Amino acid sequence: MSNSTILQMATDSIKGKNLKIVFPEGKDPRILEAAIRHKEDGLLIPIVLGDKGQIQKVADENNLKLGDLQIIDPNYDDNFNLLVEKFVEARKGKATKMDAEYLLKKDNNYYGVMLVKAGLADGMVSGAIGTTGDTIRPALQIIKTVPGISRVSGIMIMIGPNGEQYVFADTAVNITLESQEMAEVAIETAYTAKSFGIDPKVALLSFSTKGSARHDLVDKVSKATKKAHEIDPNVPLDGELQFDAAIDPITAKNKVPKSEVAGHANVFIFPDLQAGNIGYKIAQRLGGYKALGPILQGLNAPVNDLSRGCSAEDVYEIAIITASQAINTAN
Repeated sequence: MSNSTILQMATDSIKGKNLKIVFPEGKDPRILEAAIRHKEDGLLIPIVLGDKGQIQKVADENNLKLGDLQIIDPNYDDNFNLLVEKFVEARKGKATKMDAEYLLKKDNNYYGVMLVKAGLADGMVSGAIGTTGDTIRPALQIIKTVPGISRVSGIMIMIGPNGEQYVFADTAVNITLESQEMAEVAIETAYTAKSFGIDPKVALLSFSTKGSARHDLVDKVSKATKKAHEIDPNVPLDGELQFDAAIDPITAKNKVPKSEVAGHANVFIFPDLQAGNIGYKIAQRLGGYKALGPILQGLNAPVNDLSRGCSAEDVYEIAIITASQAINTAN
C-alpha cells in the first residue's frame, strides 16, 4: 500500500470501525481481489454484488479464494422488498414499485446505492466496468447532494515522488463550470482536503494571473474567486492564477507579491473538466505522481467512481478513502 500520509490517515481512522463498503461489480477480478484483501485484513467489511455462480467462476479463473466473502445477489436478497419500498419513498413519486423492482434487479449500482441509503452499507465503490454516469446517476437520484451544493464534483489526490500532496478538482464529473459552480467546487474541495489532513490553500486556475489577459474565460475565474470568498471567507484562496504563479514562490513574488496563497497553493481548481483531466494526467505520466481517485464530493453519503483502467490496488485504496469519508459524513 502507498505510504502516503493521506492514505495512512484514512487507514488509521477506519480501524476497528467495521464500516461496510459495497462493490456492485462483482464479476470484475480487480474488484474481487481488492474485496478479498479487505476481508482478510479486516480494515473494513466488503460486500460484493452479483450472481454467486458467475462470481465463483471469475474467482476460479483468476486463482482467487472467496472464502467467506459476503456476496449478495439482488435477485435473492432478503432485503429486496425493503429496498424497493425505500427506493419508491426516496424518488417521491418519480418511480413506481414496478420501476423500483426493475432497476434494482437490472442495475447493481442502484442496489448498492440503496444499501447505503438504507444504512446496510456505509459507502459504495464502482466504475471499474461502467461509466462515471453509471455510478453517479443512482447516487444523485437516491442519496442526493449536500444542502447548498448544486452538483457533485470529483477530485484527484496527487502524491508526488517525494511525498508531495496536492488536490486537483474537478477532474471527473463536470465538463463545464460557471462561476458560481466553480466557487462551490473550490470551497467543497477545500473542506475535503482538510478532512484528509491537508491545510488547504486554494488556487483557482486560469491562463491569466490577475488580469494579465482579458477574456470571458478569465472573467469567469475571477468572478468565481469572489463568489468563493462570499461562500466562506475563512478559506484561504486566490484567483485567477496561472499554475506557475500558484505553485512557485519566485514566480508568485513577481506576479502577485501580496497574495497569501500564490506560490504556496496545494489545492488547484481547474476551470473545466478538459483542463483538469489533462492536468492530472500530465502530472501522473510525466511527473511521476500517483493519482488517487477520482473521489466524489458533495453527496450525502460516500459513493466513489473508479477509472476503468484501475488496478486492484486502486480499488483497495479507494475503498479505504470511501470508508473514511463515511466517518466524516457521520460527523
